[in-house]
Amino acid sequence: MTTVIEARDLHCGYGTLPVVRGLDLTVGAGEVVCLLGANGAGKTTTLLTIAGALPQLGGDLQVLGSPVTKARPYAIARRGLSMVPEGRGLFYKLTVAENLRLRRHRRSTVTMAEVFEQFPALPALADRRTGLLSGGEQQRVALAGALIASPTVMLLDEMCLGLAPIIVEKLLPMVRRIAEEHAMGVLLVEQHVLAALTVADRGYVLAHGRVVAEGSAAELRRDAEKLEAGYLGEDIAAAPVPLANGGQR
Repeated sequence: MTTVIEARDLHCGYGTLPVVRGLDLTVGAGEVVCLLGANGAGKTTTLLTIAGALPQLGGDLQVLGSPVTKARPYAIARRGLSMVPEGRGLFYKLTVAENLRLRRHRRSTVTMAEVFEQFPALPALADRRTGLLSGGEQQRVALAGALIASPTVMLLDEMCLGLAPIIVEKLLPMVRRIAEEHAMGVLLVEQHVLAALTVADRGYVLAHGRVVAEGSAAELRRDAEKLEAGYLGEDIAAAPVPLANGGQR
């Protein structure tokens, strides 16, 4: 499996203040990886650093085989990275079709027709202003916009925040399908922990800026108590140690 994101001993934060320290993380092509943790654990900071929006403070970080150090976000996007930020990043006064056209560029290989096939609810909404849509519909537009840019790597930050559980159950399998059909590496930050782990291959749990648990999605689900402790930010040893089923905590 080709590695599309690789972080080794990564330190990142704001200015000179580190928020994430000593992060080791990988994402492979066609793989969905969850980054879990309580609010303030460093999840969004990690995504912004991978996208080049925040400078790294130490360690090594590569996206699609090239270092991120000093690279501008647009240059990383041109390599093949798309990010759906918390809040969805949409233009709410524009229509669905206009939002999608803005995300498509001349190197895109995914057509509007293919996106509509992937998201069959969107064609009927194409001429509606995005701000008039429901939260679930808006999130579909955000995902479709990320896909139409033809990425090799997708970062998703709190995709299901504020959505009803029934909508979450429909959206997360779409992420799994997109990753598999487009051989795309997906790094997913998600508060719906168990739901995310049903579509993920692997996961990392952050607490206070450090990885406190990692392993396959199945291992993390089986070690629910340890996962919950890390997720709630309880006082756990900073260095990961093996879980009972072969992962790490």
